[in-house]
Amino acid sequence: MTTISRLHRIFYDFLISVKLPSLYAEVLNLVLLTVLVFIVATILNYFFKNSISKIFKSLSKNTKTNFDDYLIENKTPVYIAKLVPVFFIYKVIPFWFFDFEMFIEYAFLALEVYLVFLSVWIVKSVLRSVKFYLKTVDSLKDKPIESFIQVILIFVWFVAVLNIFSIVTGKEITTFLTAMGALSAVILLIFKDTILGFVASIQLSTNDLIRIGDWVTMKQYGADGDVIEINLNSVKIQNFDKTITTIPTYKLISDSFKNWRGMSDSDGRRIKRSLLIKGSSVKFIDKTELEQLKKIKLIEDFIINKQKEIESHNSSINMDKSILVNGRNLTNLGLFRNYIEKYLEDASFINSEMTVMCRQLSPTPQGIPLEIYAFSSNKEWKEYEHIMSDIFDHLLASLNTFHLEMFEYPSSLKGLND
Repeated sequence: MTTISRLHRIFYDFLISVKLPSLYAEVLNLVLLTVLVFIVATILNYFFKNSISKIFKSLSKNTKTNFDDYLIENKTPVYIAKLVPVFFIYKVIPFWFFDFEMFIEYAFLALEVYLVFLSVWIVKSVLRSVKFYLKTVDSLKDKPIESFIQVILIFVWFVAVLNIFSIVTGKEITTFLTAMGALSAVILLIFKDTILGFVASIQLSTNDLIRIGDWVTMKQYGADGDVIEINLNSVKIQNFDKTITTIPTYKLISDSFKNWRGMSDSDGRRIKRSLLIKGSSVKFIDKTELEQLKKIKLIEDFIINKQKEIESHNSSINMDKSILVNGRNLTNLGLFRNYIEKYLEDASFINSEMTVMCRQLSPTPQGIPLEIYAFSSNKEWKEYEHIMSDIFDHLLASLNTFHLEMFEYPSSLKGLND
């Protein structure tokens, strides 16, 4: 009897010695050996898990990069340690099932399948660590890393499944690849969204169309907020009401969307809003009113210089100024428009290096639009809204000084418009 046989029959010989029937002795011997193998495998797993984890933790303390920290966090050392008991069981299977040779082949198959799954877990933990590490790199943290990791994982699982089928059936992988070639149309249909998402992710990344953290608006999907995640199949947008909108990744290529990154990267955030001036309140300014308006410091010099220019022009053509409409004249709307520009240029919250303008648009049935076009130096949403409100609070309060009125619907019509 060989040495391995004698070792295998340690429990069997004892059971026979206590007068247990041979068949029962063999079965019970197998059960006891199974318990022994799993105990040893558990001890080996515990020992190597602690040892490898300590090695990784020691290395992580002595390295500048935090990649090894992510490996520990994603249990890579734990999965690697599981390889030791797997190899142990692989070696003892012939000894373990010495009296039941018909089980040996199935045991090897089960172990090989488990080894494939274990390999996938190891690769998955490493890829997750790579993903988290790359998100800490300044040049990559706003890129769709998730999409590329998911594509690699799909490929890894694809190879794993092929290997499992090959192990179970005993056929070469090329046989399954040939069969899949014939089913390529079905496969493309099943993975249509995944393929489209992968292509879209590459286009989004290559053309730098969208990044994590961008403010994106897609009205057709009710999305208006910050991009918080870009993965293979979808893009998650956290709206400003804290709801989450999920949009298929390929829709960002096929449909239009607004990305506010240009505003964030610029030196100011645009203010473009109009005051509707009542047309009947626009008039020429007489001398008495003009002297009163000269007290406004922002437009004092403008009025003085403009008044000299107008008087010189009217005198040169001997214009009768007993009627204001004759010759050139200043209007309250023109002065107010000039006052707005001076007010904005002088304001600390407006970027004077960018366009500052107040323009008059075409008259409408609702009045004469006086549009402000400028850029606030503070781009943060809340501060931006406060700045815009402060500007229009001041301008609305200033209208009366220039004898202008805002257009409003008559109270008798308000109910009809509502």
